[in-house]
Amino acid sequence: MGRVTGDTTGLTEAFETYRGLLFSVAYRMLGSVADAEDIVQDAWLRWSGADRTGVEDPRAYLVRTVTNTAIDRLRTVRSRRESYVGPWLPEPVLTSPDVADDVELADSVSLAMLVVLETLSPLERAVFVLREVFGFSHAEIADALDRSEASVRQVAVRARRHVTERRTRFTADRVEQRRVTEEFLSATLGGDIERLLSVLAPDVVLVPDGGGKRLAPRRPLTGAEVARFLIGIGQRPYDGVAPEDMTVEITDVNGAPGVVIRGGDTVLSAMTAEIADGRVHTLHLVANPDKLESIVEHRVLSFGHWAAEG
Repeated sequence: MGRVTGDTTGLTEAFETYRGLLFSVAYRMLGSVADAEDIVQDAWLRWSGADRTGVEDPRAYLVRTVTNTAIDRLRTVRSRRESYVGPWLPEPVLTSPDVADDVELADSVSLAMLVVLETLSPLERAVFVLREVFGFSHAEIADALDRSEASVRQVAVRARRHVTERRTRFTADRVEQRRVTEEFLSATLGGDIERLLSVLAPDVVLVPDGGGKRLAPRRPLTGAEVARFLIGIGQRPYDGVAPEDMTVEITDVNGAPGVVIRGGDTVLSAMTAEIADGRVHTLHLVANPDKLESIVEHRVLSFGHWAAEG
């Protein structure tokens, strides 16, 4: 994708130009903010210490570095996730309106999509992310991964088919997503189980991730038990925070309207919903405090940018 030759001018500027892109690739590869940031930092160390004499394409060189490091990291974290307490979900991130306004971009960063990407092999995930999300050519990907273009095409077809088979696409537009999320939240906070049931699809699924560090079911919930669980947690203290001391807001999380619950200076949980036909079909609830640090810090992912707000 790029060859290392000699000009050291603009070392920092060149890296900073692509930092947001590098984080975006690494985050979609790993579903972890902390791991993605570690990999971007590692890329900086390699970039600053490499023989860059005349690197013709810094973007290609840096994406190659990040992608291959992410593949190696995926192979090591998967064994760790096998011993995870309860369902494992990716780390949620706050996203800016420019992400939500682009349907394909928003879908690529959704928690539901990241969950599906977890079922791919590291190689399949890399090819899918680079090809389908960032539009790299098969030839560029082949160069990045040191594989033949023909083999990359085969992997791309296999990965795309796998994702298509497992990724349910919900068609609600942003206005509908916001309306249903507000209705869902109002019913939950009001303790109105009948109203809540009316906004939840009969086969609704809630996937909770407390990681054994905060109270959360250790299996997915379905149907009416989702409503009972949500009403219950809204009426009693959670992690030492009384309901009256909680603040609840609807904000963009992973490319769609989501719900963030705060208690004092911390974030208690973040939740996203998949919506169709005026109802919630899937909920992803992340309460593991280790996965909420970027939201605590008000860091936002946008086109090519990743930083704290304001």
